[in-house]
This record gives sequence, structure tokens and C-alpha cells, in this order.
Amino acid sequence: MRKAGILMPLASLPSPYGIGTMGEEAKKFIDLLYDTEQYYWQVLPLNPTSYGDSPYQSPSAFAGSPYYIDLPTLAKEGLITEMELKNAEHDTERVDYGYMFIERIALLRKAFSRFDVTNKDYVDFKTKEGEWLKEYAVFMALKVKHNYQSWDTWTPKYKFRKNYENIVNETAKESEFWCFLQYEFYTQWGEIKRYANSKGIEIIGDMPIYVAFDSVEVWSNPQNFLLDENLNPTIVAGCPPDGFSPDGQLWGNPIYDWEKMRANGYIWWIERVRKAMTLFDVVRIDHFRGFEAYYGIPFGDKTAVNGKWYKCVGAEPFEAINKALNHPRIIAEDLGQIDDGVREVLNKTGYPGMKVLQFAFFDEDNEYLPRMYKNGNCVVYTGTHDSFTTRQWAEDLENGGEVKNRFLIESKKATRESITDAMIRMALNSKANYAIIPLGDYMNLGKEARINEPSTLGGNWDWRVSADYDTPKLRKKITRLTTISGR
Repeated sequence: MRKAGILMPLASLPSPYGIGTMGEEAKKFIDLLYDTEQYYWQVLPLNPTSYGDSPYQSPSAFAGSPYYIDLPTLAKEGLITEMELKNAEHDTERVDYGYMFIERIALLRKAFSRFDVTNKDYVDFKTKEGEWLKEYAVFMALKVKHNYQSWDTWTPKYKFRKNYENIVNETAKESEFWCFLQYEFYTQWGEIKRYANSKGIEIIGDMPIYVAFDSVEVWSNPQNFLLDENLNPTIVAGCPPDGFSPDGQLWGNPIYDWEKMRANGYIWWIERVRKAMTLFDVVRIDHFRGFEAYYGIPFGDKTAVNGKWYKCVGAEPFEAINKALNHPRIIAEDLGQIDDGVREVLNKTGYPGMKVLQFAFFDEDNEYLPRMYKNGNCVVYTGTHDSFTTRQWAEDLENGGEVKNRFLIESKKATRESITDAMIRMALNSKANYAIIPLGDYMNLGKEARINEPSTLGGNWDWRVSADYDTPKLRKKITRLTTISGR
């Protein structure tokens, strides 16, 4: 069945507290989805952020960001005072991650000081979440101890986890705080997901393929990665040079030791997807082509120019995942340099791939053009979190020559219709089973609503929608474009 949804980062929701949270505004957004005939809310990764503020470079693949914890909910629980809640107001136009890192964590520490750690629900949560939570809490406690420096700079005792149980005991008090944050995150997000599902709205989550080097996963299980005897990466991840990036993209993530992961039955991947499926209804796995072959760059290089392709494991991890988890619903982000090998892996899994309309008009029979979709087993987007807003793209299109001509022909753009609306209509009218439109496109916003510009540091991941975004005009537009498309 063809259905529609909206891409909207949780961080970008309105809030007087500087960032979108798991509170009333999230429920209001779900109400908007329900009232406008949508079926999906797609979010970006909910993991904690670190240097650079990217949710794709997180200190944990399992933890949730404490910045999303809703402060009014904590006030209702008696963990922060009304005065503290008032003082926490920080209604900036963009997310101020520096402020969050200092002020929000300080306020959450006050909340923790009033929290009963013998609470049965909390004790049960710690037991249920088990080893990942314990490791994450110890890791973050050590980060605090080392002024948040990367774990590879720690003294050998901590870097190499010598006498680990002694480290656990040493960090017990601080670790409890980081466990508390995860309890609040998971409790609040569980309420948001239940509310969405009660309205018939499903949540599409996002899973980065790689983890950050400065993460608990690498520190606690270095054997899962290609590291040398000093625990430095031998090669790191990225993308090769192309027309958009002449030096390529140097992500810097360590590469998995796929042979060891194969030998243990891909258990780490199974558990990672299992956890994701408790948070979301559908999971989009980023950089899916990395399972067929990955681009590895020598550690220490300043650009991606000297990297090369390495053959990978293909569909094997997903065969193990499907067997263990009864075929979870997964979307494959199959963008980038795609070849027949990637297509073969995608076909083996049966997962829907992605079609991005902003990439569709460079040649006559481009695979992203809706008339080229062989079947409906795909997800169509006007653009993604990494691309221009469609209004930006439309402004650039004015100098597009053949690209603009193809767009006008393929979209059958009406005279008084904006290019953005024509693109949305084109996506919704396609045969794709999923059509996901960024909220910024429905609002016809320009560069101010761009979420991320790849290969740049700073000014990303901080877009916030205005508090008065939810207007009758917007609701009417979303509903009209959705319903006339038959979704």
C-alpha cells in the first residue's frame, strides 16, 4: 500500500528550551501527521552527539541523547523546580549545542540529585538493558574524569581497561548519573512511540552504518574493529572523490573487522538492530553500500584521495538478522556510488532502497525518475537531510539548462505551481510504497532549513522550525497533496 510521511528531526521541533524534546511538541507534531493523512514520521538518529554535533558520530550506538529529555516532564516528576524550569528557557533560532553541553547537563545533574535510584522501574530498567548500559555509563564517567578527551588519550589503565572491575567500582557514583539519563530518555521516548502508534503513525528511525572512533563500542570491544596494537585505526571510512567533493569525504570512523563479526554470527549487529526495533517501527540503515564494499582510507591521511575499495560481507549480516529477529522492517540507504554488486545485495535482502528526486534529472533515463521505478518496493524523497532543501535546489535549477528542461518535462509542472510543490507532487504520485517529504519542503523553506552539508564542520544539525509553523494553510497543503495522490 502506498503511504506518505514526513521527515522531521526531533531536534528541530519547537521548544522554549533550545532544542526539540520528547514532550508536548512531539505529540503535537504527531497530531499534525494524523490530521494530514500521514502514516510515517522519519527522524534522524537519536543517539548522543559529540564534537561536530553530528548524530552520525555518536559516543554510543545504543544510548539516546540526554538533550531530548523533556524538562516539563521532569518538573512533573518533582525532579526540577518551576524556577529551574523557567531559568532553563533558551529559545534560540538554532540549536546551541555548546549551551546544551554545559547548561542542560548541569540541570540534569540537579534532577538526578533528587531521583530515587532504588525506584523499582529504574532498577528493572538497568537490569533489562544490561551490559550495553553498564559499559556506556562507565565510558561516560571516564569521559568526565578526562575532561571529555577521546579515550585513546587516556592513561593505559583506562585506555586498555586494566582491572576493569576496579574501574567499574571507581566510577560507580558518576556512572549512576549516566544510567539515570538513559532511563529518562527511554521512558519518555517510549511514551512518544506509544502515542504515535495509537494514532496509526509509525516511526522510521535512522541507523548509521559506522560508529565513531571515540565511542564506547570501540573502547569496550576493540576486537570488532581494524585497530593496531596501540588501538589506533589502520584504515578509516569515507567516500571517494566525486563531482561534489574533489577530495572525497573523510569520515574517520574505524572499519569493522568483518571476519571476526562473521565468526561470531554477527551477534553485535543482531543486538544493535534488536535495540533499534524497540525504538522504531522501521529502521533506515545509512550507507548500505558499505556492506557490499567499503571505501577505506589510510589512518592519518588528511583527505580521502588515497583510499580504495575493499570487498565486504554482502547480505550475510541481514540473513543472520532476519533469522534472529523475524525479518525486521529495514530501509536501505543505497545512495552514492552504486554498482551491480550493491544492487545484488539489495535484491537478496528484499529491502526497499531510496530514490531522491533531486538526483533524477541529470540524464534521460535516470534510475531516480519515477517512471523508471520497476516496482513500488522503494522510498522516494524530494531531498534528504544531506541535500539542499527543494527550494534551494529550485533556485539553483534556474541555471540548470538541460536539467531544468528534464524536470519541467518529467514533472509536468503547472504554470502557477512552485517547483517545490511540483517536486512534492511528483514524489507522492510515484508508485513508491513510501513517499517521505521533509517538513521544510512542505513549508517551501530555503537554505535556512538545510540540515547538513556533508564534508563541512559547524552550522549543521541545528535547524529549528518556528514555533508558529503549524498553520491551517500548511495542514491544508499537506492534506491536499497527499490525498490527491491516493496515499
